[in-house]
Amino acid sequence: MALMEPNSIAIIPSAREQVRSRDTEYPFRQDSDFYYLSGFTEPDAVLALIPGRRHGQFVMFCRERDPGMELWHGYRSGPEGVCEKHAADDAFPIGDIDDILPGLIEGRERVYYSMGRSADFDRQIMAWVNSIRSKESSGAVHPGEFTDLDHMLHELRLFKSAAELRLLRRAGEITARAHQRAMRSCRPGLYEYQLEAELQHEFATSGARHPAYPSIVGSGDNACVMHYVENASKMRDGDLVLIDAGCEFEYYAADVTRTFPVNGRFSREQRALYELVLRAQLAAIAEVKPGNHWNQPHDASVRVITEGLVALGLLKGKVPGLIKREAYRTYYMHRVGHWLGLDVHDVGDYRLGEEWRLLEPGMVMTVEPGLYVAPQNSKVAKKWRGIGIRIEDDVVVTEQGCEVISAGVPKTIEEIEALMGAR
Repeated sequence: MALMEPNSIAIIPSAREQVRSRDTEYPFRQDSDFYYLSGFTEPDAVLALIPGRRHGQFVMFCRERDPGMELWHGYRSGPEGVCEKHAADDAFPIGDIDDILPGLIEGRERVYYSMGRSADFDRQIMAWVNSIRSKESSGAVHPGEFTDLDHMLHELRLFKSAAELRLLRRAGEITARAHQRAMRSCRPGLYEYQLEAELQHEFATSGARHPAYPSIVGSGDNACVMHYVENASKMRDGDLVLIDAGCEFEYYAADVTRTFPVNGRFSREQRALYELVLRAQLAAIAEVKPGNHWNQPHDASVRVITEGLVALGLLKGKVPGLIKREAYRTYYMHRVGHWLGLDVHDVGDYRLGEEWRLLEPGMVMTVEPGLYVAPQNSKVAKKWRGIGIRIEDDVVVTEQGCEVISAGVPKTIEEIEALMGAR
């Protein structure tokens, strides 16, 4: 609230339950912004932050206690519980919001709100403002300005506290064990979804009931599809399998990718491309340090991959020219990473004005170069086609450089083959 202007109010709605089919709902997951500010995990709630309010600056509207509904759907905190367990200064039943919140908005010079996320709540906000306008003849004063909350709040979320980093490290540790479990379980003839089940088992038994995103388990040609989630193919002897999976632990995400041979041994071509991707990843991680800008890890990965593709004969020409015209994008079409936190693709600006922002301690990012030789790519020898490789780790920017918090997953060829050979 220290960042808010005097005589202002911020309004943040919770996530809503979403219907999956007919009378069943998706597992509820709280809106990340709402959770960051409140720690409250129930639906049908609204948070108001009102700096300088005499009766309390942290105000919550939520569902009342209802023993009948709780019998069917579980415990509710109620307004009293929100004050007791979540340190709200004041709390009211959500059913009273139309009577109370307009009075909290009235007379405020500025409203901080993320317009455009929910059309229904946008209309509700405007209805409250219009109700104030309708009373102007009686001396009511409506807000003079709406300010988008996202930029200010997301800049705060970009820099992780010590408590947040502990949760991210825990998510990384659980995810590392899950990837190791998948490697040990893998063999020709299994289906991709069976490896997915191994991942989910490790997540759940470690206290992370849900993946942070749909797990990708793509073998053979499927590894060349960036967001392959069908996970339905039988894994064949001689193919690679790419697993991009991470758990969500107490709302914080891990995002880790490993690629390994279904039979536990890399072929010559698989080895060559894998070692190239690994060199690119290590070069990119070396650029994650305070004072470097966001794009330096990506530039490092592009340089290493382009040089390697020329050496292997998949690209022809001078490296600087190939980089300038982005020839590498035939095989490496995505960026090297993204922010990580409460969301797997976490919030925060990558540029400040026209410049890439500088990396600072407390930022957390992924580093995930890849190579994907499409099975239909007739410009390369058949031996390269259908090979998809990505190596991804979660990296914290520290005062001294960086910390790889997913380092528990083997990623050298020797480590992978040793782990899989010990099955």
